[in-house]
Amino acid sequence: MTKIKVTYFDMNGGRGEPIRLVLHCMGQDFEDDRFSFNEFAEVRKGTPFGQVPVVELEGEQVTQCNALGRYFAKQAGLYPEDAYQALLCDEVMDAIEDVTHKLGGTLFLEGEALKNARERIVAGPITQILKWLDARLTKQGGEYFADNRLTIADLKAFVFTQWLCSGMLDHIPASLVPDMAPALLAHLERVTSDPKIKSYYE
Repeated sequence: MTKIKVTYFDMNGGRGEPIRLVLHCMGQDFEDDRFSFNEFAEVRKGTPFGQVPVVELEGEQVTQCNALGRYFAKQAGLYPEDAYQALLCDEVMDAIEDVTHKLGGTLFLEGEALKNARERIVAGPITQILKWLDARLTKQGGEYFADNRLTIADLKAFVFTQWLCSGMLDHIPASLVPDMAPALLAHLERVTSDPKIKSYYE
C-alpha cells in the first residue's frame, strides 16, 4: 500500500480514531500526525475544508472520515461484501457522524454556553442515538451491527461510546450509556477485548 499519513487531534477518540484502528487492524504502517487543540487553527489552514481528519496517500490529501474509514475497512476485511449488510454498516456510521458533528460544535465553547449546549444535545440527539443504536444492535443479534462480525461500523460505535463513557466531556454524564443502552455497553466491552483493539491501545 502507498505511504499513509493520518492528521488528527492528539486524542484517543473522535473522527480520526476509527481510521487509526482500521489501519492498525490491517497491519498497515502509517504516520500518526497528532496535534493539540491549540494548534488546530494553524493546521486547518492546510486542509481542504478547514477540518480534520485528513489522510495523505502518496502526497494527495483525502478528507471525510466515513469515506476514509470505508476505504481502508474494505482492504482490511472490515466492511461487508453483501450490499444490504453494507447498508446497515453505513447507516450506523452516518447516524453516529450526525451526532458527532453536533458535539464537535461545542468543543470550543466555555462556561454557561458550553453547559447549555451540551445539556440540549444530551436531552435530544444523544438520547435518540443511544436508544436507536441499542435497539439496532439488539435486532442484529446483540453482538455486532452488521454482517455478524466486527466491521468499521463497530469501530465507529466503539469510539463514540468510549468517548461518552470517558467522563472527558463536561456536562455529559458518563452514566448515560450504562443507564440508557445496556446492549451498547456490552458492545463496548466486546470490542475493547478484541485482541487487535487491545494491542492498539497497549
